[in-house]
Amino acid sequence: MVMDVDTGNPIANVAVFNKDKSKSIITDFGGRCDLSIFGRNERIEFRHISYQPLKTSKAIISKRGNRVFLQVKAEQLDEVIMSVSKWEQQRKDIPQKVELINAQSIALANPQTSADLLQQSGKVFVQKSQLGGGSPMIRGFATNRVLLSVDGVRMNNAIFRGGNVQNVISIDPFTVQNTEVIFGPGSVIYGSDAIGGVMNFFTKNPRFSFTDSLAVSGSALYRFSTANTENTAHADVNLGKKKWASYTSVSYSDFGDLTMGEHGPDDYLRNSFVVRRNGQDVLVPNKDPREQVPSGYDQINFLQKFKFRPNNNYTYDLGLYYSETSDYSRYDRLIRPNNAGDGLRSAEWFYGPQKWFMGNFQVTKQGRNKFYDRVKLTTAYQFFQESRNERGFQDPTLFKTEEKIDALSVNLDFENKKIGNLRLYYGAEYIFNKVNSDGSQQNIETSETSDSASRYPDGATWQTFAGYINGEYQIKPNFTVLSGLRYSQVWVDAQFDDSFFQFPFEEADIITGALTGSIGFSWFPKENFQVTLNGSTAFRAPNIDDVGKIFDSEPGSVVVPNPDLKPEYAYNVDFGIRKNFNDKLVFSAATYYTYLVDALVRRNFAFNGQSEIEYNGELSNVQAIQNAAKAYVYGFEFGLEAFLNENWSLRSNLTFTEGVEEEEDGTDSPARHVAPTFADVHLLYKNSKLTTDLFLNFNGEIPFEDLAFSERNKPFIYAIDDEGNPYSPSWYTLNLRSQYQISHALKASLNLENITNQRYRTYSSGIVAPGTNLIMGLEYSF
Repeated sequence: MVMDVDTGNPIANVAVFNKDKSKSIITDFGGRCDLSIFGRNERIEFRHISYQPLKTSKAIISKRGNRVFLQVKAEQLDEVIMSVSKWEQQRKDIPQKVELINAQSIALANPQTSADLLQQSGKVFVQKSQLGGGSPMIRGFATNRVLLSVDGVRMNNAIFRGGNVQNVISIDPFTVQNTEVIFGPGSVIYGSDAIGGVMNFFTKNPRFSFTDSLAVSGSALYRFSTANTENTAHADVNLGKKKWASYTSVSYSDFGDLTMGEHGPDDYLRNSFVVRRNGQDVLVPNKDPREQVPSGYDQINFLQKFKFRPNNNYTYDLGLYYSETSDYSRYDRLIRPNNAGDGLRSAEWFYGPQKWFMGNFQVTKQGRNKFYDRVKLTTAYQFFQESRNERGFQDPTLFKTEEKIDALSVNLDFENKKIGNLRLYYGAEYIFNKVNSDGSQQNIETSETSDSASRYPDGATWQTFAGYINGEYQIKPNFTVLSGLRYSQVWVDAQFDDSFFQFPFEEADIITGALTGSIGFSWFPKENFQVTLNGSTAFRAPNIDDVGKIFDSEPGSVVVPNPDLKPEYAYNVDFGIRKNFNDKLVFSAATYYTYLVDALVRRNFAFNGQSEIEYNGELSNVQAIQNAAKAYVYGFEFGLEAFLNENWSLRSNLTFTEGVEEEEDGTDSPARHVAPTFADVHLLYKNSKLTTDLFLNFNGEIPFEDLAFSERNKPFIYAIDDEGNPYSPSWYTLNLRSQYQISHALKASLNLENITNQRYRTYSSGIVAPGTNLIMGLEYSF
């Protein structure tokens, strides 16, 4: 049987022939063919217009259970998109910019985390406060203004914050089949938070056997990298029969302290760090200032999926996901200087284990009535746990806050293709989040523990109910319109405990609604030339983090609750073109403008009439999240793909973004989450055994005058210019990736990143990027 290596689906019309083409056969609709005409060791080739050719023999095929797997050609990989309507749509009919990061690209990049998966795609900018992290930025928005989704289930929860969010590392990159990134608003389908974009991760599905016998397949992998002495092991196994299948995956990674590059600003060096000796905190010199002490951690991921298809009408899917990290240091807080500037402020600052569990059950039915062709019911439960632990230098008190979130969601989605050239997608969604938050403080010398203020109101809830409709209408074969509407109702309820702070209010009880919409078209004036135009709105409703948080935002400042909030709205327009020159050269470009009103931003605030209060033993300036600003972001994105011949290709991307945010006094300032100009150029070679990718990454400079005001208050994470001001320097890296198929069962990878050993820190990041990094991997498949 001939199958797609990624989906496991059978492939029809595959030509199978010997070396001199004297014998040939074609696979049927089930991907089957009879190889009896070929000799046992005779060289035979499998060819299909959409797949990479494969050369093998009957003997090898027999050892692999009489199954042959083909890989899709690069030119065919992005034809079908799932994220825009939650059902399959042709990419050519979608007016929004959607980028697909496919399984082949992921395997070649061999990323350590899913944050690295996004960054290495060249399409998404990622900020890192520590090694165990990664906060994506899309079109000038980040954190709780972009949305994460796993297998169609929203991952954003009620405490996703405006500061950097690292929940994406809970997704195991070894289990990701593909990732679809929607650029620009996605609120019609995904609701609150989908302002800058949506990142939908689709994990690998169990594969059926298509025969009466049990089919067993799987893989085992080991990877080592030098920059942080990473040791990673992964194993997965697939069991499949005609009506049911199971996929099991487990991964474990141990990351040591990260070593930065050799050539770059000395401001980034880790010259000293804190250790505890004889009951005292001591600042000691770092033997290797390039080693970022402490930054290492370890992580385990587990995935179990079952698929049951009793007949052609029903499919049942169950997914169980689990991820847990060890404690890991927030590196940017550990390099923060004290007020006197002669030492470090914190002796300890670390996150407790970050845990994520999801149970996802989905029923899909093929319809035979006038209301739908297919209907999908998705129910999910998620559990999140995280904690923050901070102790000042030579202070015996360790402050801890711990959060646990229970998240329930139900989605009912319909597809209707029965109304002529109109396809309708519609449905409803309900989400419920409950936040449990606890605060404590411990004297590390006496082990005495007492209560302290929690980060959030304990027992607070956030819920939303929404309905949407999305229509795709093909006016002409070369002109398609896509339009949709969504109404969302949001409820926030939080009860404030005044045991530690005398709040001037007892609760936050917010009920608010939001209507969002989109309309756009995809037009092919010529067969090889596409023009898209799309207008859309999006919103973000205040969540528990906005309404009820208490935390230290920056040196000398504390954020307090504000129950008087309303949603922020974004209005967006984007325009794109795509030109295909004889399937040899593909050029794409997009431009966009987004206007944000009633923006939820952190501003100075009065708490019980006071502009300063004491927090964790320090007199701090009072701030709160407020609907206090307007902002706009615009930018340009360019892409180029050149298929030089069957083996060689070239790929390049360039992203330019500008953004402005209104300050308290009405003046404009640079927006915080606008990434610098970034670009990459890849030269790829591929044959039946070897794949290589030689590429250059580039990031532009952000000078002091273009640095967001909030970033200027963190000079310790930036380089210092000639005038003594912080700024983010430009940087580049030269890199090489390679994979070699040693045999049908064994594959080796060898990647060399940052070959010229540059010392650089990506914009707004706390940790410095790796220096020269050798990554070696070995995978066995059966």
